[in-house]
Amino acid sequence: MDIRLMVQSTPNPNALKFVLNIPVKTDGKVTYKRIEDCVHNPLAMKIFGLDHIEEVFFFDNYITVTQNGDADWDVLEEQVKKTVLDNIQAHDPNFKTEEPKRALPATDNPEVARVEEILNQTIRPALQMDGGDIQIISLENNILMVNYQGACGSCPSSSMGTLKAIENILRDQYNQDIVVEMAPY
Repeated sequence: MDIRLMVQSTPNPNALKFVLNIPVKTDGKVTYKRIEDCVHNPLAMKIFGLDHIEEVFFFDNYITVTQNGDADWDVLEEQVKKTVLDNIQAHDPNFKTEEPKRALPATDNPEVARVEEILNQTIRPALQMDGGDIQIISLENNILMVNYQGACGSCPSSSMGTLKAIENILRDQYNQDIVVEMAPY
């Protein structure tokens, strides 16, 4: 199979989305913030081996790479493309990952399941199109704690504009008193 790679910009100036015509993660998604976290994913380790890499996010058929802002994207983009294309044949998209311990399973709570359903219908498609996603950390006393993933994690607009948009949608479709906040790291 002829493997093709397309690069897409994201709203985050420090993140690019590398889209392939084959899956890079068949089940779920994973964010790596340190090379030590991706020992079971050699492709992610190779990407982290490049200078200036802060985060690597695998989902479906794309990899979002976030840099620290010190690199020239023209140079770094070519290095990431070469790294991905040189190593994708050996990459197993069925690699297993440990679920983040901070994430709240939707099946444990019907209220969380309802919020997940609203996010899946309204918010996630846009975030995923931009190379990121959102994870629910907790829902207590009408306070929803979330964590951004991929390009959304360090995007300037995610901490204010996007967070308020999510809150407004959830107030309209779920509970008018809900407050959405970023989870502390």
